[in-house]
Amino acid sequence: MQKVVAAGIGITKFGEHWNKSLRELAVEAALKAINDAEIEHEQIDAIWIGNMSSGRFIGQEHLGALIASDLGLNCGATRVEAACASGGLAIRQTYLALLSEKIDCALVIGVEKMTDLPTEEATVTLAAASDQEWEAYYGVTFPGLYAMLAKKHMHEFGTTREQLALVAVKNHEHGSLNPIAQFRNRITVEDVLNSSPVAEPLNLLDCSPISDGAAAILLCREDFLKPEKPVYLVASGHAVDTIALHERTSLTEITATKLAAKRAYEEAGIKPEQIDFAEVHDCFTIAEILAYEDLGFCEKGNGGKFVEDGETSLQGRIPVNTSGGLKSCGHPVGATGVKQAVETVLQLREEAGERQVKGARIGLTHNVGGSGATCVVHIWKKEF
Repeated sequence: MQKVVAAGIGITKFGEHWNKSLRELAVEAALKAINDAEIEHEQIDAIWIGNMSSGRFIGQEHLGALIASDLGLNCGATRVEAACASGGLAIRQTYLALLSEKIDCALVIGVEKMTDLPTEEATVTLAAASDQEWEAYYGVTFPGLYAMLAKKHMHEFGTTREQLALVAVKNHEHGSLNPIAQFRNRITVEDVLNSSPVAEPLNLLDCSPISDGAAAILLCREDFLKPEKPVYLVASGHAVDTIALHERTSLTEITATKLAAKRAYEEAGIKPEQIDFAEVHDCFTIAEILAYEDLGFCEKGNGGKFVEDGETSLQGRIPVNTSGGLKSCGHPVGATGVKQAVETVLQLREEAGERQVKGARIGLTHNVGGSGATCVVHIWKKEF
């Protein structure tokens, strides 16, 4: 069977880019990936672009043609939307196309320009990924939805406010070592607990920021291009659940994560304990704790203790969010899933600098849309 290899990666700094447009960010990341792969532009057969809501954020649709033309390419270019999982799903669509052997080499770009809108309007735009009739109509935005998940988890399993805060503390520690991170400051549990309340029990420092940025990865069939340090995308799992929380069977797990992970593990022929590190979707601190459990890294209900015991730090049993995660690195929503892949390739190439996970051979990326209605899980492996 043909293998899919990561031939090149590129990423911009995440943050507030007042002097750069969406197209400039996308092109910057794309050119870095192309140069990293050392290929010619005309060797690219297709482009997939992960983007949640450029029409609402900046008034620009038709991103496929826009970005392809700015790159001087006439190949097929397709935008993929799955809320905050848009980047991960763009990678999956590319992976499937490469396995079909219809194309040899494709460019995946994740991009979002969010800070052109005031915070209130950006929040309304993000709420479009929730159920408009049953949630957004009543004024519930994503902090409120994830707060409900947090309260239920705390009630059923005794998860503490301090354990939630430790997720943010850990990810800021990791992000302080990442030169492209939006926030490189270290924080304490007290900082999180004393930050402005957003939706009980979540405070400001429990929440990922509004960000601008882009990331890109060039994926190829192995017989087309095999880099000196080959990192392979060996499995892809995708699943969905109801958008509205009230229709779910449980508020203490993300069913889409469990199903997507199961499919990815089965395709890769591995078990959760074989994963050396992971980039997971920590849009809110409770989301990372749920991910530990739903991905099989610890037992259900033990996610709070898992982070408290240091298991997910750089020195822990399974480092999680070495990039700083969405919390510290930033969350330009369409770019996040591709950023996770870029970080994973850097780790597996042993090019992650001070945040390098020693001896890592298998990495996992976990990208979620909405409050868990969509999930894409990818497994990456190095072979050198």
